[in-house]
Amino acid sequence: VIDKERRGDYLGKTVQVVPHITNAIQDWVERVGSMPTSESGRIPDVCIVELGGTVGDIESAPFIEAMRQFQFRVGHDNFCLIHVSLVPVVGAVGEQKTKPTQASVRDLRGLGLSPDILACRSAIPFAEGIREKLSMFCQVSPKQVFSVHDCESLYHVPILLQQQGIIDVLNERLKLKDLTISSEMRAEGDSLWAQWREFARRRARDLDEVTIAIVGKYTYLTDSYISVVKALEHAALNINRKVKLSWVEASDLEESSKHKDPLKYHEAWQQMCAADGILVPGGFGERGVEGKVLAAKWAREHNIPYLGICLGLQVAVIEFARNICGMANAHSTEFRENCDEPVVVFMPEIDRTTMGGTMRLGSRPTKFQDSEFARSSKIKKLYAGADEVHERHRHRYEVNPEKVKELEAKGLHFVGRDAETGERMEILELANHPYYVAAQYHPEYLTRPLNPSPPFLGLLLAASGQLDAYLAGEDVTHEVDTKLKM
Repeated sequence: VIDKERRGDYLGKTVQVVPHITNAIQDWVERVGSMPTSESGRIPDVCIVELGGTVGDIESAPFIEAMRQFQFRVGHDNFCLIHVSLVPVVGAVGEQKTKPTQASVRDLRGLGLSPDILACRSAIPFAEGIREKLSMFCQVSPKQVFSVHDCESLYHVPILLQQQGIIDVLNERLKLKDLTISSEMRAEGDSLWAQWREFARRRARDLDEVTIAIVGKYTYLTDSYISVVKALEHAALNINRKVKLSWVEASDLEESSKHKDPLKYHEAWQQMCAADGILVPGGFGERGVEGKVLAAKWAREHNIPYLGICLGLQVAVIEFARNICGMANAHSTEFRENCDEPVVVFMPEIDRTTMGGTMRLGSRPTKFQDSEFARSSKIKKLYAGADEVHERHRHRYEVNPEKVKELEAKGLHFVGRDAETGERMEILELANHPYYVAAQYHPEYLTRPLNPSPPFLGLLLAASGQLDAYLAGEDVTHEVDTKLKM
């Protein structure tokens, strides 16, 4: 909207939330809804849009108004509103209360949106009469009121909704039966549903555990790493394993912690010793960096599968430069601006004084190098031999290209570089190691339950001792009947 105003598209008119911002939101939804989402290039028939927040919040007001207008733009049969609400269980007797849902529906109607479906979160299934009560006071048919109670896992929720008949409700509301669906698409859908049920079944089973130590800076709030956690879970279930997370505060691994808090220091190192694999995620600021460097060193020296993400790649480079290449003062200019041997530097095109909006963001292509090592690298094989991959980025610092030759000469190979210039190091892999891989991008952003991120899949396969068999083409889940498309 700002760009349009500066180009003069509005011819000097006053730019307002309504209609300019709301129109831009609607245009964005239509544009995204018409993008192909499958490998075949098919355009979706249905687009699901999540409108987060709480009804009545000032932050979400423009978006709610945009959706109010959007229902008329696309027509009644092309718009279905699912309202997610809470039915709390109150008191020692466990009585379910419908008043919060009644109030939120009333507020939503006051803003011009009437829900077609109620998805009611609760700790327990609906008690007798609750569905009928919600139907009566919220003006929604009983068959369009769904109990979304606590399940064994999040992956069971689609199965729960399907059992309550949501497919029939959506078919009727959006006239989906009028669509022409080929037999191939139906078979694909049936296969996908069977895979999803198998995935959920695995989540509920007692599978062999794989312990992964996450060495981070924000472990006191594990939701900071929710994308990483889900990526690990997706990868583990696809190989018929259950991931056990061991949270290690990076600063607790440092020598200073040994004197400051010996108990935490020894507990942290005990967790490292017990882990089947080590993951070092991204982060900002100097705190805990030396602990992450020590984690990378431990994984390298003891042949423990290692995956570094963003800062995790940079600390792996720092550690290798210090201990293998003899650069005793190697560091990142993010933490030591005038260090003698900068192996990680500020990206040259970024303004150091104006930090806002200057990160290297979004999906960018990474090209695998045409070298003997890169062609046979584990990470390229995990990407199914692709020459180029697109992954999402979020960083300001990168490996110093002037140090690359020296690092590669000692066995740290940068098998993937940016496709635009070839000067940015995107993926590294260490020679003669079970699995020592790091990426400058964030592969966890593109993980999917039935399509796990390749770097995470490699970490779980290596940590469970299955990587070589998988790369050789063997079926690592031969003991299960339903195969996931992995």
